Amino acid sequence: MGQVRHGSATTTYAVRAAIQRSQASIAGLSRELGINPKTVAKWRKRQTVEDQKTGPKEPRSTVLSAEEEAVVIAFRCHTLLPLDDCLYALQPTIP
Repeated sequence: MGQVRHGSATTTYAVRAAIQRSQASIAGLSRELGINPKTVAKWRKRQTVEDQKTGPKEPRSTVLSAEEEAVVIAFRCHTLLPLDDCLYALQPTIP
């Protein structure tokens, strides 16, 4: 199976590894590979060639408090209803 990259990725694992191994300057590598110097600098600093996860480190609700979120999760686990049905049942209590 091939490598899966996000839509705006300009490098592959092989290119990233080559950037990390190379002793050439950032500007020189940038011209040679046809990528932004910031991209070369970013991959030089990283320890791995894997993409990092995006988004919050600890996902949480932007609307519900921790207690309200726990109530919603407990309701869903107890009733085993689909998400839409849970939403309709809990909508009056969600701000």
